[in-house]
Amino acid sequence: MRIAHFGHSCILVELHGTKILFDPGNFSHGFEGITGLDAIAVTHQHPDHIDPNRITALIEANPQARLLSDPQTAGQRAEAWEAVHAGNVLKVGNVQITGGGGRHAVIHPDIPVIDNTVFQLGTPDDPTELVHPGDSLWVPSTPVGVLAIPAVAPWMKLSEAVDYLRAVNPRTAFPIHYGIIAAAAQGIYFGRLNEMGPANTEFRVIEPEDHAEF
Repeated sequence: MRIAHFGHSCILVELHGTKILFDPGNFSHGFEGITGLDAIAVTHQHPDHIDPNRITALIEANPQARLLSDPQTAGQRAEAWEAVHAGNVLKVGNVQITGGGGRHAVIHPDIPVIDNTVFQLGTPDDPTELVHPGDSLWVPSTPVGVLAIPAVAPWMKLSEAVDYLRAVNPRTAFPIHYGIIAAAAQGIYFGRLNEMGPANTEFRVIEPEDHAEF
């Protein structure tokens, strides 16, 4: 598995010969001009996960890519987005995708809760080789290989991120969703996740516009 990080929650996953780009939002950079995608997947409608000013060009550059999203985003967009509900299982290339979760984490009780699909990638025998939770702390029911873990969010305390990492207990975790803090503050969050996560979990940081092999 090869994962490239384009900042915040945008990652390009290459798994079993299939290329899927997640959450190309307005805090992410470097995904512009990518071609050859098998799918573009969006966890939810917030602009830091789908940039309305750049998504059209990305789709036009990848006319063969399937467009996968949470149900609300699929209903709002003019393009042919496929709604992925919790429990849905579909295949893109050589990758099985299973929908999970369903709802965005609560930001404030006065703010309506929106849809958020957790994307689980793998095979029928190993369905959670990679998990991208979007803006939720939903725990998969099967062992997770690689977890893209939200590290910083207005809807989450640091203690909740640590508890989520412990609950999922993945083989490897790397942080996403930290485009909202200054670079100098990243170590506060990354350090706690690294030090307080499960003993058997490897914590790795993929710098924006860099990649790693898993």
